[in-house]
Amino acid sequence: MNTGSDGRGSVTLTQGPPGTVWIPGQSAIIGSDAHDDEEAPARSVTVDGFWMQAHQVTNEQFARFVADTGYVTVAQRPRNPTDYSDAPGENLQPGSMVFQATPGPVDLRHPGQWWTWTPGAAWNHPLGPGSTIEGHERHPVVHVAFEDAQAYARWADLDLPTEAQWEVAARGGLPHAEYTWGDRPEAPWQPLANYWHGEFPYLPDTGYGQLAPVGSFPPNAYGLYDMAGNAWDWTVDRCGPRRDEHPGCAPASVDPARPGFGVPRQVIKGGSFLCADGYCVHYRPAARQPQAIDTGTSHIGFRCIKRADPPNLLSVRGI
Repeated sequence: MNTGSDGRGSVTLTQGPPGTVWIPGQSAIIGSDAHDDEEAPARSVTVDGFWMQAHQVTNEQFARFVADTGYVTVAQRPRNPTDYSDAPGENLQPGSMVFQATPGPVDLRHPGQWWTWTPGAAWNHPLGPGSTIEGHERHPVVHVAFEDAQAYARWADLDLPTEAQWEVAARGGLPHAEYTWGDRPEAPWQPLANYWHGEFPYLPDTGYGQLAPVGSFPPNAYGLYDMAGNAWDWTVDRCGPRRDEHPGCAPASVDPARPGFGVPRQVIKGGSFLCADGYCVHYRPAARQPQAIDTGTSHIGFRCIKRADPPNLLSVRGI
């Protein structure tokens, strides 16, 4: 890590781990009282400065991790039948959830119409057996469960962000911003994020409806790419029904709509290429969604951070 003087006898950090940008420590308002209940209440948080990967972890980067460690992702392992007593046998095979566009309009209350459990789907076979990441090395890695993202972060000597860190970074220093780029929606002539343009889930506009290489759209003011759309990002926060009801690390963190389903759920942030204005609009910084920790899908990835040692940028007085 490079250092330099701030002119007052201090050494300052000027460069973080490769591929990261500096997010300054600050107090900010996160959440929203104007949208879904799960985003409320809007509240003030204070975060120390940290480094964050400018891009989501790519297939190429994850492949290096796997080659170095021999790691096998959750999607590539068979499920323990005792943990999923109600699951059909085919769902106990290694596999993951894959998005498939519908042939026409459907009832948007039933996501099972466009999500398909696909045996053999995994990070390196994103659409199932026979598919490949060849030619998609710069796409965000997907089909990674929370455990997989944590394993990569440890290998890289990094961490996953908290929800507050992620949201502060996504806002790019813009207080109360509705989107990562400001308060106005994207204009038709100025594409700003990879979310679903067109009729969901059957008729995407040309160029949308699928993952894009990282960095295909403009960064926010901090230099972070794809903080809106493309793929969701895992965070280390367990998900309560509201921001002020996080159960911390309690194993009882479950989907309140499915109280009998006992798999803990983490907060994911940022939305994905499947977020549509007529469906979820979850590509806003305040938006959040619960995700079972044992399930990756074809639209969930992650990015990592590096926490700076206190007092962040200033260190070693008197040099």
